[in-house]
Amino acid sequence: MDTGRLIEKLMCFDMTRQEATIYLSLVQNGDLTGYEAAKQTGISRSNAYNALAGLADKGAAYTTEGAAIRYHAVGIEEFCANKIRTLEELKLQLKAAMPEPKADQEGYLTIAGDKHIRDKVRNMIESAGQRIYLSMTESFVRLFEKEIDAAVKNGRKVVVLTDKPLESAGVIFYQTEDKKQQIGVIADSKSVLTGEFGKEEESTCLYSGQPNFVRVFKDSMRNEIKLIRLLKHSPDIPLCAEDAHQ
Repeated sequence: MDTGRLIEKLMCFDMTRQEATIYLSLVQNGDLTGYEAAKQTGISRSNAYNALAGLADKGAAYTTEGAAIRYHAVGIEEFCANKIRTLEELKLQLKAAMPEPKADQEGYLTIAGDKHIRDKVRNMIESAGQRIYLSMTESFVRLFEKEIDAAVKNGRKVVVLTDKPLESAGVIFYQTEDKKQQIGVIADSKSVLTGEFGKEEESTCLYSGQPNFVRVFKDSMRNEIKLIRLLKHSPDIPLCAEDAHQ
């Protein structure tokens, strides 16, 4: 991974660009003073000192006393683990303190960009209480292997319609035509995500929990499964009884 991408990823952990640049320099060069950090990175001395102070304040650097204060990079594993632990604690505090949500009246939500769509699919799989249906090309399915495996292990029913054979234990698989950039997800017969994925920032999907929309999309997927069975003589694995009557 090039330096630019490393810096971008470090910035996701609450570092400024200058802090991330100097953190990498500390990792590569060992303990540095503010003067040495400025010389190594080309950042002005005043900004280098501010960045080092910021790194120490954020738990990314330790200091050693001497004739001049030297800064030592905290290992990336330790730093990230501490940040994630802090965020988990904050999450629990927020959940406990947040006001009661208003009754769900969501209509049709547009989710844009591969990152946000990927996060939504992962959350749908993780939060499904009984079953999840996925319709997408095999390369996209691979992006969610961890969440799919966890769902199966937790006793969730997982059905996947995709273009290449899957060898995921416990997954009900139907091979169909190449979905290209089209994806569809149904969680617990309560919510649907459908649209395009794989176009980076240009990808858009529609998400809804509206019963009529969910029913129409579910009927479409059910009919596709029936057609696969007829044309390819797939095993007659019945749909969930609840699905069959909704």
